Amino acid sequence: MALVLAVVLGLTACSGGTDTSSEEPDAPERPPAPAATVVAEPVNGAQSVAPRDPVRVTVNDGTIQSVALTNPEGEKVKGTLSEDKKSWTVAEPLGYSKTYTWSGNAVGSDGRQVPITGSFTTVTPDATLGASSNVGDGKTYGIAMPIAISFDAPVANKAAVEKALDVRTTPKTQGSWAWLENDTSVHWRPKEYWRPGTKVSVTANIYGVELSDGVYGANDLTVDFSIGRSQIVKANTQTHRMVVIRDGKQVADYPVSFGLDSDPGRVTRSGTHVVMSKHSTYFMNNPGYGYEDFEVNWAVRISNNGEFTHAAPWSVSDQGVRNVSHGCLNLSPENAKEYYDSALMGDPVEITGSSQQLGPRDGDYHDWTYSWQEWTAKSALSQ
Repeated sequence: MALVLAVVLGLTACSGGTDTSSEEPDAPERPPAPAATVVAEPVNGAQSVAPRDPVRVTVNDGTIQSVALTNPEGEKVKGTLSEDKKSWTVAEPLGYSKTYTWSGNAVGSDGRQVPITGSFTTVTPDATLGASSNVGDGKTYGIAMPIAISFDAPVANKAAVEKALDVRTTPKTQGSWAWLENDTSVHWRPKEYWRPGTKVSVTANIYGVELSDGVYGANDLTVDFSIGRSQIVKANTQTHRMVVIRDGKQVADYPVSFGLDSDPGRVTRSGTHVVMSKHSTYFMNNPGYGYEDFEVNWAVRISNNGEFTHAAPWSVSDQGVRNVSHGCLNLSPENAKEYYDSALMGDPVEITGSSQQLGPRDGDYHDWTYSWQEWTAKSALSQ
């Protein structure tokens, strides 16, 4: 009897209560997937957007399913979709005074569509300025040729313009932009003369840039040109000679009559001139000295102040002996023709020996009268 009781008691002591330790707790609930959010730049309803301001649409927590930016005529603007399909960016300048409208859809991480909507309006300029270049596509120029981008009126926002300009060269060439005295033209020149054979590509993305308060660029420019052989003229008003050096070798030494030294209005100016144009026949005008429409042959312009090389049969006896011209470099007809045939626009003509120096008053191409330090200081980006 005692044994049975012990067994029963032992069973009771070992059995305990119900074991629930093996049951798993409830898993936490996952948050719902986020919906897509669409961010447009500029913001919806923006006014006076410049045609080259950043324009894009970006999707957070989703991707772009379809998108279009449409002008008032219903034409779609060109754009680029990112590889991850999270942004779309305009790839062309917009028009002035136009309202552009977004359309399309984004898909969020939750799988739901969100519309892409909104609109903005571009600026209405008070005026626009056209830009032009002194160099032409496919042309070949001399080793001193500057690049000039000129405007129809003075420019105030010079730094913004320079940032829109690009010069690429093969081989690589060190150079800088500089604003000349009238603020209507910005020039690029290399630190030293161009290397012969250099290939040059100029891009001026001026359209849509605010040039002055309320005044915007009217057009873009792209120009590709080349630099030809090296030809340098070294002329001295005291020795009355003009030496032509081509590719490092002297090829000509001409007797010359320069401008009359005793008259500041007639003296030929010292400094590095640049060949600007060529004319087989040219009519000279200087009413202050009593002549108009005076015909000369084989004229090569080297400044805007009336300095040319040209044929002067009337002064052959003075050439190589004394200076009697009105500022031009007088040559015999033979020599004038020979030099005319050899000259390229952009060739340097280095004149020394006179009492007057070439400078801003002498026109567009006085670029080489500045030291490199003086030249780079004229860039708006250096200030």
